[in-house]
Amino acid sequence: MASESAGVGRRKVLSALGVGGVGLAVGAGGVLGAQAAQSAGRQSAAATDSVPFYGAHQAGITTAVPDRLHIAAFDVTATTREELISMLKEWTAAIAAMTAGQEVGGAGSATDGSYEAPPEDTGEALDLAASHLTVTVGFGRSLFVDSSGADRFGLKDHLPEALIAMPHFPKDALEPERSDGDIVVQACADDPQVAVHAIRNLARIAFGTARVRWSQLGFGRTSSTSTAQITPRNLFGFKDGTANPKSEDGAVMDQHVWVRGVSGASAWMNDGTYMVTRRIRMTIETWDRSSLAEQEKVIGRTKKTGAPLSGGEEFTEPKFDLAGRSGPLIDESSHVAMAHPSRNNGVQMLRRGFNYTDGSDNLGRLDAGLFFIAFVVDPRTHYVPMQNAMAKNDLLAEYLRHTGSGLFAIPGGVADGEYIGQRLFEAV
Repeated sequence: MASESAGVGRRKVLSALGVGGVGLAVGAGGVLGAQAAQSAGRQSAAATDSVPFYGAHQAGITTAVPDRLHIAAFDVTATTREELISMLKEWTAAIAAMTAGQEVGGAGSATDGSYEAPPEDTGEALDLAASHLTVTVGFGRSLFVDSSGADRFGLKDHLPEALIAMPHFPKDALEPERSDGDIVVQACADDPQVAVHAIRNLARIAFGTARVRWSQLGFGRTSSTSTAQITPRNLFGFKDGTANPKSEDGAVMDQHVWVRGVSGASAWMNDGTYMVTRRIRMTIETWDRSSLAEQEKVIGRTKKTGAPLSGGEEFTEPKFDLAGRSGPLIDESSHVAMAHPSRNNGVQMLRRGFNYTDGSDNLGRLDAGLFFIAFVVDPRTHYVPMQNAMAKNDLLAEYLRHTGSGLFAIPGGVADGEYIGQRLFEAV
């Protein structure tokens, strides 16, 4: 009925233009002009509200973190390299369009195609701007070799040494259906519908070649990747990511995030990085019954300002040797102390996590916490030792339950005319 009414309305306008003279023609022009202005406004928003897709590095790593996440891991069901490459080519074209605020498949693909075929774009992002959408794609170890070590797609010889099978850490309560995967896709945006639209369309394109293994929605970034962003709070109410390295510090990024100078079979990883994902459920109810003194002791910072308990302001460097009447002002097993570079051979990781809430469990407890994401130059040096130590000794570990885990190789950026992962597949 809506399309029929619209058609009648258009016929009335055309009829009026034929018999009503200049006055009605101007009126119709006003309506059409307003519609054109709205369309131009949306295009302008998309142009100014977009993050470049092409570049030396993939977007969504050092890019300023927006407030919404939809991340998904896929298992490849295809059996040939050709099918996989074809999907990655389609994904590349779709991502380039969506990050520019355009429809997948070209203008009108969501509404103006054949009535007898599914639309090329699902349409829920129509009339929405690009919303700083970034889409980051990476490859899991299982894409290279299966559980028995067999070469799946002729990629085994190009498996980076750093793309290890993630160890089982103390107190892990991992659920296989929330862990690992052949390919990961991280979509971040200002608008949750834009992020969901990105993953939905890539899953649609992947039908018959790959299927979603797990996915997670996130809200409220839990760290800052730029000096222009204020420090956010996590679901425990504390400022999170105060000590996170910032993208403006190129030397730190080169040392701790970007893969550089690799030759041989893994040279395709140059300008890339490694993504660690952990779904960390917080025991909200237990935390909420803890005293403020206990909470601040566990974290090692004040809840109000985020300043270290050794004094100063939020960005004051903690003084772990500063003692009070009953010992160090910052407990040596506090979260701040355990995560500090001075306790971890100077290594840093670029954290880019999000809060999540997935309703309540069958006991009425909130299933909520942190979807932890970090980018590191090598997980063997920049993540595994730290997580081992924190799982054993961090006071905060008592309030956390790790239910999902993943490690993915994030290749370098895509040049115009290339597809995601092309350097890997061309190296075969």
